[in-house]
Amino acid sequence: MRNRYLDLLRFLAIVRVVTYHVTGYATLTLVFPAMAVMFALAGSLMAASLDRTGVPAVGRRLRRLLPSLWVLAALFVPAMLLTGLPLTPKVLLWLFPISDPPANYWGGLALSPIWYLRDYLWFVLASPLVLWLFRRAPLPTLAAPYVLLVAIELGVLADPPTVLREFGLYFGAWLLGFAHHDGLLRRMRNRVLLPVAGVVGAAGLAWIATHPGPRGYDINDIHLGNALWSAAFILVAIGRAPTGAAWVDRVPALGRAVTVVNRRALTVYLWHMPFVVALTPLVGLVGWSPRDPVGLWLRVGLVFVLVGVVTLLVGWVEDLAARRTPELVPGRPRRSAADRAAAAPASPAPAGAEGGLVGAGVRVPAPRRDGERVLEGARWLSGR
Repeated sequence: MRNRYLDLLRFLAIVRVVTYHVTGYATLTLVFPAMAVMFALAGSLMAASLDRTGVPAVGRRLRRLLPSLWVLAALFVPAMLLTGLPLTPKVLLWLFPISDPPANYWGGLALSPIWYLRDYLWFVLASPLVLWLFRRAPLPTLAAPYVLLVAIELGVLADPPTVLREFGLYFGAWLLGFAHHDGLLRRMRNRVLLPVAGVVGAAGLAWIATHPGPRGYDINDIHLGNALWSAAFILVAIGRAPTGAAWVDRVPALGRAVTVVNRRALTVYLWHMPFVVALTPLVGLVGWSPRDPVGLWLRVGLVFVLVGVVTLLVGWVEDLAARRTPELVPGRPRRSAADRAAAAPASPAPAGAEGGLVGAGVRVPAPRRDGERVLEGARWLSGR
């Protein structure tokens, strides 16, 4: 059974990502480090899949990951080729992005969220071995990505490959997902977990405060601060996750929204940025500046509406990838067979049914007229 609290976290993370990309508010990255939360939840699911099916879980996870990317690429790659992108073998990276696939000047911005799939793919491929290591030496394995990131930030590892840097930045969150799945976080007492989270979070905030990036205190530009602050957030938000959140479904609109976004998370994530890029210049055409509050929140609403439309059009690909029955809008309540039978109208006896009963030796009384029914009722009331 799904934990609705974790579904709610994923829902909030996706909404936060889209809102941040429209508004650019750096505060959102501090209040809710969404990408690290998404990687932690994915790590927990990956560990569960490996426990169920072993190494074949890697192929199943990739099968669920890649088709939505291929739908996006089927539209945007030809458009980029027609607007200046050279046709080279690297274009094939759009089929399996173990490295950043090529893009032209506008595609590089509109399709920038592809880095998430690149990291996700590498983390999935590494998971069978790393889960084995984690269960034999949890603390050293968990510490390794953070040590790697410190070495990069301090210049010990100069000019590291992009994938190696991303392992340092986000693989620690993935491993915290392993710890959540294995129950290690749940078994930590509050007197241990909360002080650890406090120390790690304070270290992250101190690094952020003393190492502002080009956009100020946007943690996407401050890698070590991002990793430490996100780890503290995950320790509390996921480490102390309740076993459920039934109240989510007591608000029908919220419950349905949480279900839809969880079932279409990849579609929403991949498609929102093209709309963000397309709507930015259009706001200026109607006289609003990009930072005008009215224009800004109008863009937020329009992006969500447009993402909703494209999700209706292509989101069902995620159902096919997961080998579910395709649905336009997931989460529609389904009645059981017993409910459907109870709700079915009773059919009248077919013509000739009485004759069939008589032929079988069953005596069927002749239908009575209304007057006869009234007379019989009167006799019953008088005791006769």
